[in-house]
Amino acid sequence: MAELHTIDEALAALLADVRPLGVEHVALGAAAGRVLGEAVSATLDVPPYTNSAMDGYALRAADAGQRLDVSQRIAAGTPALPLAPGSCARIFTGGEIPPGADCVVMQERIEVDGDVAIIPADIPAGDNVRLQGRDVRQGDVLLNAGERLEAAALGHLAGQGVTQVAVRRRPRVALLSTGDEVINPGTPLKPGQLYNSNRPMLTRLLENFGAEVVSQVSVPDDAERTCELLAEAAENADVVVSTGGVSVGEEDHVKTALTALGELSMWKLAIRPGKPLALGRLPRQGIGQARFVGLPGNPVSGFVGAWLFLRPLMGALLGCPALASLPCVTARADFSTSTGPRQHYMRVMLTFDTQGAQAHAFDDQNSSVLSSCIQANALAVIPPHAEVAKGQSVQCLWLVG
Repeated sequence: MAELHTIDEALAALLADVRPLGVEHVALGAAAGRVLGEAVSATLDVPPYTNSAMDGYALRAADAGQRLDVSQRIAAGTPALPLAPGSCARIFTGGEIPPGADCVVMQERIEVDGDVAIIPADIPAGDNVRLQGRDVRQGDVLLNAGERLEAAALGHLAGQGVTQVAVRRRPRVALLSTGDEVINPGTPLKPGQLYNSNRPMLTRLLENFGAEVVSQVSVPDDAERTCELLAEAAENADVVVSTGGVSVGEEDHVKTALTALGELSMWKLAIRPGKPLALGRLPRQGIGQARFVGLPGNPVSGFVGAWLFLRPLMGALLGCPALASLPCVTARADFSTSTGPRQHYMRVMLTFDTQGAQAHAFDDQNSSVLSSCIQANALAVIPPHAEVAKGQSVQCLWLVG
C-alpha cells in the first residue's frame, strides 16, 4: 500500500522551487484584484495641503471667545489668503486652512451677526484641522510588492495620480476534467452520466486566487489520449489542474500518464476529504516545467483541495504572502466527531457572539455533498485519531479569497 503523506509534506513538494512570475504594466482601472509586482513610493503628500475637516470657521486659537470679522470665504479647491489679524475665515470641508489660522470651529457652534462671527471660548489649536501629509508623506513606501490591489489600495494609488501600475502576471492554468461519465451542462444526461460541477467551481476559485484559466478540456477514459491532452495542456500553462482519474481504478489514467510524461512528486494524502491527490510536474518544450495538481473527482474533495493547495500555489507564483496560508480561527464546536488515521477538514459555518467564534458543522460531510460547501465559510481541522466533544475548541481555516 502506498504511503499516505501529510498535508505539510504535500505543500512542501508542491511549492518547492516556485518563483514568482514576471511583471507586466496595466492601467490602474484594470488592476483590481491583481498583485503588485513592485513597491510604489509616494510622490505627493496626502493630503497635499492642510485643510478643514468640516464646514465652519478657521481662526487662531488665541482669538477664541471673541467677536471676529469674517475676512474671507474658502471653498474646497479655492486658494486661501493669509488670515488678517483679528479675523476668521468661513471655510468648507476640504478647504485650505489659511496661513495664520490653526483651528476650525464647526459652524453649529458659531453665532453670526452680519459679517461678524461670535467665537466660543476654549478652542484648542489643531481642532478639526487635517495637516498636510497626515496620511502619506512624499517618499514614503505607499504599497509593498506582493500586496493585492483591492479597493483601498487602488484608491491609495489614485490619490498619487498613478495611471499605470506594475503587477505580477497571472498564473495561467489549464483545467482538465477526466471521465467519460462527466459531461457539460446543456447536454441531455444518459444513464450513468453526471454534469461537470467541478469545472465552473474550480474556475471561479482559481480566478479568486488570482489565476487565469486559459483552457478547459474534457479528457476521455483513454490512456493514450490522456497523455496527449496532458502534454498539450502543459505547453500553454504554468499549472495544470485535473479532476478525477487519480485513484486506483482501471480507468484512472492520470497518474500513469503523469509518470510517463514527467514527474510524480506525491500521491495519496492522509486527509479527508481529498486522499487521492497527485502532485507533480510536466515538461514544456524549451521553457521548463508546468506544475501539476491532480484533484479527486468528488466535488467536495476538489473544493477543499483547491483551498488547501491551489490557493498557496497561486500565492507563491504571484509573490503574494496573503495567499500563502488561510487565516486560522479558534472556535467552539457545536458538533461532536472522531477521526481515524486521516486529518479531517470539516465544512463549517463560523458565527460570532460575545463568547467568540462558534463552528456549526454541516450534517452530511460526505465528499460528494457539494451543497455543504455553499454556506461553509471555514474548514474545521480535526487531527488524526482525535475525539471532539460539543463545546470543545477547534481550529478553523477561514475561507477568504
